[in-house]
Amino acid sequence: MNHSFILESLAEQGLISEDAVGEVAFEISQTGLSLAKVLQKQNLMTEDQFHLTIAQMIGTEAVSLNGFVPPQELLDMLPVGLAQLHRAVPVGWDGNSLQVALDDPFHHQSVEDLRFALGFDVHLVIAPVDEVAELLRNHYSRGADELKAVLSQMDGGDMGSETEVLNDAPIIKYVDLVMQQAIVDRASDIHFEPFEHDFKIRYRVDGALYEMAPPPRHLASTIISRVKVMANLNIAERRLPQDGRIQREVNGRSVDMRVSTLPTQFGESVVLRVLDRSSVNLSLEALGLPQPIYNYLMRTVELPNGIFIVTGPTGSGKTTTLYACLEKINTIDAKVLTAEDPVEFDIDGIIQVPINEGMGLTFARVLRAFLRQDPDRIMVGETRDVETAQIAIQASLTGHLVLTTLHTNDAPGAVTRLIDMGVEPFMISAALEGVLGQRLIRKVCTHCRTAYEPTEAVLSQLGLSPHEIGDKQFYYGAGCVHCNSTGYRGRKGIYELLDVTEPIRELINQRAPSLVLKQKAIELGMTTLRDDGLRLIYDGETSIEEILKYT
Repeated sequence: MNHSFILESLAEQGLISEDAVGEVAFEISQTGLSLAKVLQKQNLMTEDQFHLTIAQMIGTEAVSLNGFVPPQELLDMLPVGLAQLHRAVPVGWDGNSLQVALDDPFHHQSVEDLRFALGFDVHLVIAPVDEVAELLRNHYSRGADELKAVLSQMDGGDMGSETEVLNDAPIIKYVDLVMQQAIVDRASDIHFEPFEHDFKIRYRVDGALYEMAPPPRHLASTIISRVKVMANLNIAERRLPQDGRIQREVNGRSVDMRVSTLPTQFGESVVLRVLDRSSVNLSLEALGLPQPIYNYLMRTVELPNGIFIVTGPTGSGKTTTLYACLEKINTIDAKVLTAEDPVEFDIDGIIQVPINEGMGLTFARVLRAFLRQDPDRIMVGETRDVETAQIAIQASLTGHLVLTTLHTNDAPGAVTRLIDMGVEPFMISAALEGVLGQRLIRKVCTHCRTAYEPTEAVLSQLGLSPHEIGDKQFYYGAGCVHCNSTGYRGRKGIYELLDVTEPIRELINQRAPSLVLKQKAIELGMTTLRDDGLRLIYDGETSIEEILKYT
């Protein structure tokens, strides 16, 4: 039962159209998403409907594992090795047959293999892939134990020369395990950091850094050299920064890692940015935007000209928002060009140009070249200087829609930032359509979410009084296995939108300071980042501490 067979079966049953079969198969090949996710994304079938249909096809039942904690005696029936090998979790025992759910429900050979290995009957049930993967991670994760075992191999005895060590099985396995464990834990970055007396490996999950068990200090250069080999970098060059890329298959999906090296006084520091296309839904619908902002963006991306800016600090999701906008306007009748440093995700149908400052390929130079390529829409990864800003604004005034990002604290601050760069206010007011300010905040883990009553002192930091909040509930994460005892799992955006209307244009022409622009925008209905954060607090999605930290 492969994707083609299932899609044809769904079409034969009239559950999807014949035209949809090719579209779904194409998106799976481009994004690496599961069949269930693509059907859901294209509004053809919900994930629950899909699982129920598959279960009916193969004569079994569909189950939900959300919140399910298998008892230890059930876990003991399926050893760790078999669970990891077949990506299977036990979900029930009826006295004769073990019910299992698979990470890949179409790999039926796994059921036969498990029957043979265990010596009793195994019955397949269909469950959401994400829920199966979570149970595997929480109950059958061997990452830490394997890392310790490999470390003990690496740290024992004479390892030989560095060239020999680079091809040594324990080193290769160790680096592979570090990457795999970080990706399984949904890390966005992996840091290899040499210090005088130790060597740290940390990874960033939901914006926070966590440290792995450190390897011995004397293995630092060897481990970093192994990473450089994988990224096709020059391992002999340790005095200059280098950039590269690693492509890996992890749990059946393709993951890109952008590699950056930096010489330090104690050796090279290496950071891997994990670019997992299958875990990033590049659509406006998936961003969780407030409805008024979603409607505004849908109108704005269809404009024939003008400039739209997304602003916020590094790591606030600006590029993801712009990619989602590009997905909406990536149609056969529009030519879309992007200049990025570097290109994070390849989008079919869009011409993407990586910036290379060392070769003189700057944002300004690429933007000038774009204007001779007859584009309809242009994305400039970041507006860093007055030259880029002026060309982008000129492009927007001459019949092109330009999308770009800026680093400012809030949406109104983008206007004063452009003026400080040296752009004339009359050009900004003529070209600018809007500015979206955003932050990414951590979501309280739904598995250990606990209600509590905040003190008056904490409420006062938010500018609230006990009288104002009435009977609203507040939550924090107590910490559990699902969130690695952090209390948080996943992230969500908070937004503020500066719609550049006539009153705002007048203030821009008058060189009004950022605070005046902000006050006028609030008068005209702008919801601030802090207010949008309060919405998520009241909805039980985040904590007071997160909003105070980021707004």
